[in-house]
Amino acid sequence: MNREGSESGSVVGLDAGVGGAGPDGMPPRRRRWPWVLGLGVAALAALLSRRMLGQADAARAGRAPAARAVPVVGATARTGDLGVYQSGLGTVTPVRTVTVRSRVDGALDSVAYREGQFVREGELLAQIDPRPFEVQLHQAEGQLAKDEAALKNAKVDLERYKVLIAQDSIPRQQLDTQVATVDQTEAAIKSDQAQVESAKLNLTYSRITAPVSGVVGLRLVDPGNIVHASDTGGLVVITQLQPISVVFTIAADHLQEVLQHRKAGQDLVVEAWDRDLQRKLATGTLLAIDNQIDQTTGTVRIKAMFQNSDAELYPNEFVNARLLVDTLRQTTIVPTAAIQRSPQSTYVYLVKPDSTVEMRNVDLLLTEGDDSAVGKGIAAGDVVVVDGVDKLQPGTLVALSHAGAPRQKSS
Repeated sequence: MNREGSESGSVVGLDAGVGGAGPDGMPPRRRRWPWVLGLGVAALAALLSRRMLGQADAARAGRAPAARAVPVVGATARTGDLGVYQSGLGTVTPVRTVTVRSRVDGALDSVAYREGQFVREGELLAQIDPRPFEVQLHQAEGQLAKDEAALKNAKVDLERYKVLIAQDSIPRQQLDTQVATVDQTEAAIKSDQAQVESAKLNLTYSRITAPVSGVVGLRLVDPGNIVHASDTGGLVVITQLQPISVVFTIAADHLQEVLQHRKAGQDLVVEAWDRDLQRKLATGTLLAIDNQIDQTTGTVRIKAMFQNSDAELYPNEFVNARLLVDTLRQTTIVPTAAIQRSPQSTYVYLVKPDSTVEMRNVDLLLTEGDDSAVGKGIAAGDVVVVDGVDKLQPGTLVALSHAGAPRQKSS
């Protein structure tokens, strides 16, 4: 019994030494050191792990490639002259369009032109049967010869009567009658001469020639048909192409500027471009300004004349007319594609010598087609970006290729 009690006391004492408190209520000091040791090992492990991660990051940073350059296309700003134009939609209008008609009636024998051919003034176009007009000419010439003979005889009789009247052999009335006969015959001869000229003219009209130089249209009457002077359709239409005019409109707000140049005696240059403003067709000069402004559109009509030596302008063709009213001299010019706009300013991306870009504000003076004039911000010789600006920001490294050269591809 005592042994069991002592064993039970030993077990209770062991449990109290492991998880319980001592006699004074505090845990035994010799049981704290495992916890302190564990915390120290965990802190050391965390420190070593952080140091190793820092070294790995540094190694990865040392192996990271340099920033890639953005491929762009650039152009060099230059100094030059840039024209100030007033533009408007115009129509090519022939100076003269002639419908060729017959002046006499007759059968159309032949046509001497090809459709669409250029003919010169006086060149033969068609031939009407001339035989009826030749017969009329012969009749008129015969009548003239008859009346001329009668006049000759009347004049001889008149001289004879004058001698007889001097001898008082005939009455005075007979002499006066002979004088009237001579005058009547002379008048008949004048009429005969007119008939001869009329017959000759009709014979000339049977040979139809070009009244102006130009291009003939499609044939309206075929050989073998009877044509009349009263026919409204005519035989063919000739349109003059050289020179040729263009009628276009400009805003009435710019009319005074044009009138000032006209009053100064200046010949203003007008350019004709195609619909897309990609190709210049011809260059001419201002001919006339309409005498009133169209109130419904607020525009004024202007006519320009073109020599059209290359036949680039065709009648009734729509063109873009550009009237040169002024010129900016020795200004800085950059491609229009380089001009960028933001709500605050107008700017360009300038390529610096270290191949990085800088956003440079510019003062835009004028834009004409593919060229723009700037007043300040850049100078001649500066390189600006014209393509590839969508990926740029100040300081971006770029791979530059100039306009017209193959653009580099980003890898």
